[in-house]
Amino acid sequence: MGRFVEGQDRRQSWLLPSSLDDYVTADNPVRVIEVFIDELDLGALGFTRFEPAATGRPAYDPATLLKLYLYGYLHRVPSSRRLEREAQRNIEVMWLTGRLAPDPKSIANFRRDNGPAIQAACRQFVMLCRDLRLFAGATVALDGSKFKAVNNRDRNCTVAKVAKRLEQVEASIARYLAALDRADREDSDVPEARTQRIGEKIAALRRQMAFLREMQAQVETADDGQVSRTDPDARSMATSGRGTGIVGYNVQIAVEPEHHLVVAHEVVNEGHDRTQLVPMGDRAKQATDAGEITVLADRGYYSGEEVLACEGTGILPAMPRADTSGRADPAIPRNSAASPKRTSILMINRRGVSDRATRSPAAGSAGRRRARTASPTRSATRTGAASAGSTAP
Repeated sequence: MGRFVEGQDRRQSWLLPSSLDDYVTADNPVRVIEVFIDELDLGALGFTRFEPAATGRPAYDPATLLKLYLYGYLHRVPSSRRLEREAQRNIEVMWLTGRLAPDPKSIANFRRDNGPAIQAACRQFVMLCRDLRLFAGATVALDGSKFKAVNNRDRNCTVAKVAKRLEQVEASIARYLAALDRADREDSDVPEARTQRIGEKIAALRRQMAFLREMQAQVETADDGQVSRTDPDARSMATSGRGTGIVGYNVQIAVEPEHHLVVAHEVVNEGHDRTQLVPMGDRAKQATDAGEITVLADRGYYSGEEVLACEGTGILPAMPRADTSGRADPAIPRNSAASPKRTSILMINRRGVSDRATRSPAAGSAGRRRARTASPTRSATRTGAASAGSTAP
């Protein structure tokens, strides 16, 4: 082998440690999972089958499956089949589960049947972090991510999609009928077999049109004008790319900025974040048990109604003001050097609304920042907040 680093002979016999506990160090995170779950009252949290049945085949302990599920969550292993493989080859998982390797169906059924109980266990962890004073800052960062659902875009129906598809089907039927008319006038040019195929296609298109009209009625009666045929709760959402989108969910997450702990989370099927400032701020405030909490968010959360609803609730949002005035020159590209760059950050403190503006050199104040006091009339008009009068520091 020369001067390369040489490995050991795999056929060599070794006196390895006789117990799995010798392979897991004292500061390994799996020991925290073990202690935390062993202290939970699974029956009070709502887990099913936490008491073993007197007869029948013994089932897996819910505590063991919860340990396996949380280990997969911490190491980004969400698949039940991958968790089964980890239980067979991963020494940490072997130590955590007592060398048990549940089948994928048992893992998936546990996750399906104990969803609310798993959320309650997560709340217990948040309460533990609160008791350890890890949320002392009373500040959270709020953002949303879109996750794709198991629902193809073609199986998501909206009013526009159904109308466009009906128009396409009607055009196809008209084209095939015209072909049949030509076949009747010129019998020698069109074979009989082709005429029969055209008739079958017309019958299939008419069945498809009947189905589309039925879907159109369902879409019109839906609250949000959408119907997903595979995953009924999934909704079509726009993404950052122009003309693109996914059918999925919008996951809202509030994170504590110092220790990067998830304080609160929620899954919604709205494609935007404008209505999530107050609900997520309230969840984060309850989780941290703080009288007032500062919520850092991007401009996607800006809404006058939401800002107005934050007043008096202990939720202090800080976010960039969305440019919805429509006064920008459409002839100048948004990212062009000729376009005036101006960012207005809305902040609400205990005394009311303040607005910090940053101007570019094109606006006449080279990189300078100025703070201006929002008058009560101007604040109520521009931000929807009911009180103002403080000056931003």
